[in-house]
Amino acid sequence: MERIYREAKAIFRPESREPYETDRAADRFAFDAAAPEYDQSFTHRALGRWLREPVWQALGRIFQPGDRVLELGCGTGEDAIWLARRGVLVTATDVSTEMMAVAQHKAANLGLSEQISWHAWDLSNLGKGSAHGASPLPYSGLYGGALANFGVLNCLADRRPLAENLAQQMQPGGRLLLVIMAPFCPWEILWYLAHGQIRAAFRRFHAGKLAHTGGGAWLPVWYPAPARVKREFAPWFRMIRLRGIGVCLPPSYLAHLVERWPALFTRLRGVEERVAHNWWAARASDHYMIEFERVD
Repeated sequence: MERIYREAKAIFRPESREPYETDRAADRFAFDAAAPEYDQSFTHRALGRWLREPVWQALGRIFQPGDRVLELGCGTGEDAIWLARRGVLVTATDVSTEMMAVAQHKAANLGLSEQISWHAWDLSNLGKGSAHGASPLPYSGLYGGALANFGVLNCLADRRPLAENLAQQMQPGGRLLLVIMAPFCPWEILWYLAHGQIRAAFRRFHAGKLAHTGGGAWLPVWYPAPARVKREFAPWFRMIRLRGIGVCLPPSYLAHLVERWPALFTRLRGVEERVAHNWWAARASDHYMIEFERVD
């Protein structure tokens, strides 16, 4: 009991709300280390496909063939490839050259190299000219939309500079789709409490808490609520849609549960589709998907 009391006291101790600058080289290492196993551990598993499906549904509704879209944090290229196969022109960026190497290999095998341009790019430097020696983005016009999927923006303590820079590079009326890790995930809390890991259960309550990215690497992560992200992107963007992802389905690190009890989680997936757009769903989920429109 004394150990539990000490851990609980440490968890709920107030922390500084001041954002700090992260080591971008360490961030690149963290994602480079995760690259070899990312598709195997997430993308190609049933849970990974289920969690990505609502994102693709939204992308299919928002973007049309011939649109030019900027992707922030493209990872191993699943979303860029999905868009390219539907005729969308994608400028895909990521801080991790190892992630992009995997993505480029997949795109080349599918004959989509002409549809996607790849750029090593640190999203914290978007609109500042160059990132760790990279040349500026080559497209000189305005993008019709932008995408940042599965927690890319959780790597930033403050997203307002990014919002302003994105606004300068997007057409009025262009859509911005963000998928962000939520600050309150009931699945995560219950799972870790059941396993006696109190600090892990409440890690999302802490700003800048270190999170495991795979390959033995860690980096600081922030968990902003939808209301905060809405404020950060105003006045350049207007929020038009919000839904939860991972409301009834568990976080990706519990994919083995889905594979062990597929019938149960298939039913939970159906329940999630019915409740994901309710007002509370984005506030009690693993991720939430927030859609913005660029305003004049």
